[in-house]
Parts: sequence; C-alpha cells; structure tokens
Amino acid sequence: MTKAWFRIGLASIFLLSLALRFWGLDRFNTLVFDEVYYAKFGNNYLTHVPFFDGHPPLGKYIIAIGIWLGSHVTFVHESFNGLTGSLRSPWDYRWINAFLGSFIPLLNAGIAYQLSSRRSFALIAGLFTAVDGIFIVESRYALINIYIVLFGLLGHWLFLLALNNQRQKRKLYLIIAGIAFGCSIATKWNGLFFLAGVYFLWIFAWIWEILGKKINQNPPEDHQQSSSPLQNLTQLYIWQVVLFLGFLPLTVYSLIWIPHLQLDSKYGFIEVHKQILAFHERLGGNNAQVHPYCAAWYKWPLLTRPMAYYYKTAQNSREPLPVLGPDLPANAGKTIYDVHAMGNPFLWWFGAAAILFLMGMLIVAIFTFWQQKKQFTFPKNITVDTWIALYLVVNYATNLAPWMRVSRCAFIYHYMTAVVFAFLAIAWFVDQCLRSYYAPLQAIGFTLSLIILAAFVFWLPIYLGLPISSEAYRLRMWFSYWI
Repeated sequence: MTKAWFRIGLASIFLLSLALRFWGLDRFNTLVFDEVYYAKFGNNYLTHVPFFDGHPPLGKYIIAIGIWLGSHVTFVHESFNGLTGSLRSPWDYRWINAFLGSFIPLLNAGIAYQLSSRRSFALIAGLFTAVDGIFIVESRYALINIYIVLFGLLGHWLFLLALNNQRQKRKLYLIIAGIAFGCSIATKWNGLFFLAGVYFLWIFAWIWEILGKKINQNPPEDHQQSSSPLQNLTQLYIWQVVLFLGFLPLTVYSLIWIPHLQLDSKYGFIEVHKQILAFHERLGGNNAQVHPYCAAWYKWPLLTRPMAYYYKTAQNSREPLPVLGPDLPANAGKTIYDVHAMGNPFLWWFGAAAILFLMGMLIVAIFTFWQQKKQFTFPKNITVDTWIALYLVVNYATNLAPWMRVSRCAFIYHYMTAVVFAFLAIAWFVDQCLRSYYAPLQAIGFTLSLIILAAFVFWLPIYLGLPISSEAYRLRMWFSYWI
C-alpha cells in the first residue's frame, strides 16, 4: 500500500467518523442521559454558577468552550431549549464532542502504525474503531467519557513516537504525552489507567533486561531482530519517567482545577477530592436495586448490559418528537426513538476473543523458546508481534482489572478505556489473516471484517436514534437484558 493510499484511507475514516457524529446532531431537542449534568455544568462555567460534580473539571471545560463557540458562530439552528440554564441549541452543547470524538479512530490507527509500521493494520484498526456504537453515541451528546479515551490514546501515541525518536524529539514527545495523560486524568480519575499501562510496560522491559543478563550467562546468538518502538523502553531512565510521566501529568492535573476552584470556592483542592471520593462511595452496590443499568466488570466484554440513553415512542415518524413530554402508554407507539449506548456486538465479542488469543500467544511463545533452548533463558530479542501482543494485553488488563475491586454501581461506558485495546487486538488478528498466503486464513479475516461492518449497519439506527418500528426495534434487541 502506497503512502498516498494510506492517507486517503485515513482521511476516509475521519470523514466517516465526522458524518456519523454530526448527522442529525440536534435531532433531540432536550438533554439526553447525563447531559442533564454535563451540559448544565458546561453552561454554568459560562454563567458563573458554582456547582459540585463527582469528577474533575476538564470535560466540562471543553463542553463550555463548545457552547461558547457555538453561540458565537452563525449556524442554522432549528431548535432551542433552556434546559442548560440558558437558551441554547442542542447543537451548541454537542458539536465539540462530535468533532473531537471523530479523532479517536485516527489515534487508534496511529497507535497501530507506530507499533507495527504496517499501514494495513493501522487502517483496519481505525475502521473498526470508527464503526463501534458506544463511541458514536458518547460522541454525539454532551458527555465526558470520550475525553478520557481521547487524551489517553493521544498520550499513548505520543509515547510511542517518543520511543521511535531520539534526543530532543524524544523529550518533546514525552512532554506532550505527559500533558495528554494529565488531561485524561483531569476528565475522570480512571484516566490514570492509561498512564499505568505505560508504567507496567516500562517496568517489564527493565525486569526482562536485568533478568536476561543474570540468567543468560552465555546467551546464544539471536539474529532475530525487532523494529518495535517498545524495544526502546529501557532507553528511558527513571528520572525521565518520573519527570515527564509522573510530575508533569500531576502538575497538569492540578493546574486544570484552578478555574473550577475559583468559581466554586466552597472546597479547596484537598477537600474537593475528599468530597468526590465520598460521592462515589455513596453510589451503593453494583446491582439493579441501585440503578437498573448497573453492570459489573465481567459483564462488559460480553455486552450483557448495555444502556438506553434515550427512549421515546410516537405514532409515526412525522409526529413531532416526544422529547419533553411523557411516553405513550406501553405498546401504543408505532415508532420508536432509541439511543442505545451499546458497542458493536461482534466487534466487542471478537475483540475479547482476540485478547484471549494474544494472551495465549504470549504464554506459548515463552514456553516454546524455553523448550527449544532446553534451559531457562530469556530471548535476547522479542518479535514485533510479541511486543504488540504484550502492549495490547497489558493495557487492556490495566484498564479493566481495577474495576474488579470496585463495589460501587458501574456502567458499560466504564469499559471504553479497555475496549479500544480490544479493537486493536481484533484488527491485528484480521490483518494477520489478510496478509497470510494461506487462503482459508484470508477468508477468515475477510469474513470477520464483513460481520463487523454488517453488524454496524444493522445496529446503526439505535446508535443514531433514528425512528424505527417496534418490530425493527425488537429485531435488534437480541436478548432481554439489552433492553
């Protein structure tokens, strides 16, 4: 694949992402799901109304910037409401999420390319990320979860760029990566998991090198070379990690709080964190009695409890959207408007399977090497695909495992920070299949891609909240626990 076609492919993925997020953006002239908090909070910054929120402020700052720009740039607005505390068009408080959320597929593509230097892998990863439902839904409304992922992936991409460069460029990329990680944490605390994944990989690389030198007294010559940037992890010294990926993100996180604390002076920096922690502890157990859509971490990969962000019924698609009034009686409506925060089912299922496959591949690679050498030694060089497997498994686990100990009510959108690495995993697997000279493997790669794309088209109406019949709605709700 030529560089020109690669660029055309990336541009096409970005345009697809934009279209999916901006099409009918102001369809619902109301506050959808947690817009009742975040759209209002964003407007509060502009109207100087103090408030408390259970998360750091950056996501609401960005929404506020979007509202301010939207109200000062002339767009054709057909609907307005005063639900944020000011007379606003839904476009004003949603457009910046739609725009910035469109970059997430490009960041995943960028990470794939940095990991492998394979353009096919990058394009597949970008495409699969672009056709996932929960990222489309979260980007179309004034919500903040996309910013955890956006800044977290930006930090990872810049970190990989730093490993691929030397001296001044490396320092520059590490500085910007540290800023990005700080911004992810300043959106929600679980943004810290993206940074933790980098720490674990760096620690692993140093342990591997140290143990390799101690155990391999006379290591055999290993001519297998790796061009993965991750092989350069041990070129980063502890002072660089502490400064650029420790002190800098903490500083950025602290500075981001200043405007909020100036607006709401009720709590200082330390006290507001105590209040946030107490807020989450009060959310109660992870069960349906606390909230009907509570879902423990083990339900996320299998997509056993997605969320309805918006659900209304009408007699027909020409009837004014019932956005402010009550639903019609049960089974009375012939047309359903449903916005479902649900991933692309087959993309999520295949992604989880690909993560398990990569875990197995890592285990097999180690034992195969030891068996071949007939002694307990460490390979001097690690292949590119082994590094990729290690990177994806470590980051997926780092973003999922902490939720195993969380007892508060959690939701499907908390999986967004982990599932992006599952997208990369299935993209890697499909790319390996398509690049194979073995026809059955090529057929598997093509079939998996076709199923994922077909699933995206099939469930698209409930991602965009398009009017569908009750029969079409039931056809898409495969399981009772999806409703």
